[in-house]
Amino acid sequence: MDKFTLDDIERLGPMEIEKRSFEIISQEAGERIKDDEKAMIIKRVIHTSADFDYIDNLCFSENVVEKALRALKNGAWIVTDTTMALSGINKRSLAQAGGEAHCFIGDEDVAEEAKKSGVTRASVCVEKAAKLGKPVIYAVGNAPTALIRLYELIQNGTFRPELIIGVPVGFVNVVQSKELIMQTDVPYIVARGRKGGSNVAAAICNALLYQLDGSRK
Repeated sequence: MDKFTLDDIERLGPMEIEKRSFEIISQEAGERIKDDEKAMIIKRVIHTSADFDYIDNLCFSENVVEKALRALKNGAWIVTDTTMALSGINKRSLAQAGGEAHCFIGDEDVAEEAKKSGVTRASVCVEKAAKLGKPVIYAVGNAPTALIRLYELIQNGTFRPELIIGVPVGFVNVVQSKELIMQTDVPYIVARGRKGGSNVAAAICNALLYQLDGSRK
């Protein structure tokens, strides 16, 4: 194991740390990340996770970045499946675009309906989002049951999100639920396979927001 001293520490401010991190990501990724509209999303996910597998794992539907930015410009709300993802989204950037971020997982009516119906609260949250009457970007970082319910509502024509960010992490129904979303005609950004998480969902949301306002990479 390498031994380090304080002399090896780079003395940087908060924004300099982020800038330096992206420089390292670009250097290590090299030509594996194509210089296109998806690059900043992939890099921000790597920045959040320190996992270069996302270069290959992140899947994008056709023209999804353009469509997502247009939805955000039109005031789309971001709905997440966890409070952790919600807390990680840059609310200021979203508010500047006229949108709001929400998570319904802790709502009393959601808990009651889930218990009554014998389903997960995450799936009931999807149903609640479908009734908002607003354009919605749905970001899933934890619950494959949310993706499954999204798929069902899309198939029966009762809900069509502007974008689905499908990055739940885990083992049970995770891979399958992501593949279902990629079979729809709804715009998506999906982390294929088992990897993902609420932090990844928030990172993708922020990458889009920062492209929209040009404030950061």
